[in-house]
Amino acid sequence: MMFQHMFAEMNEMLDDIIKFYHVAQGAEKQDLAKKWHLLKTMSDGIIEEWLNFEEKMGAFRQSLADSEGKESYELPEMKCDAFVKGQGYYKLLMFTESLTKFRLALEEFPDSLVTRTYLAMCLMHLEQYEEAIPHFWRVLEDADNRRLRSIIYNALGCIEAHHGGRDKAKEYFKLAHYHDPSLAEPLANLEACMRSSGKLQYGNELTSLL
Repeated sequence: MMFQHMFAEMNEMLDDIIKFYHVAQGAEKQDLAKKWHLLKTMSDGIIEEWLNFEEKMGAFRQSLADSEGKESYELPEMKCDAFVKGQGYYKLLMFTESLTKFRLALEEFPDSLVTRTYLAMCLMHLEQYEEAIPHFWRVLEDADNRRLRSIIYNALGCIEAHHGGRDKAKEYFKLAHYHDPSLAEPLANLEACMRSSGKLQYGNELTSLL
């Protein structure tokens, strides 16, 4: 695809900059600096365009839901600019930027369980576990959606495993699997926990809620 070719060239250019910049001198170093600024400008532009695209996609998705008779009040936050851009940053793994947007969205929609879950997951990715935990439990108090509950129990299991509480982590992973057996992450994490090896997975299933 066109984008794969473009990113391949950008990565190749960046690899050269990383490899040679600290040993380059004079004109060569200036040339590498120019290439770095070019890549930075391109990256910022791509991210901004991607967020605009995500915003349009979200608006169209909402219009489809309305036209099909779905009750739009279920997720009014999907019309919120901060929420849409937060989702975009989240998909790009830019969790600091995503967290900022979801904090703004939560101020506007304090009862939004999905927004709070995204915010907590951002905190978790940034290893701010103690701040993430209360948000997860607050969602669990009100959430009826079994997939959402599964995602949160899986996240809590990962936090317990990170803190060395493997027995508690296993309980959470089993609860996650019970609430939604179709999700792959809880079983993979349970196996990793039992074997004391492998990377724990969390947050990848979150976008499937919408």
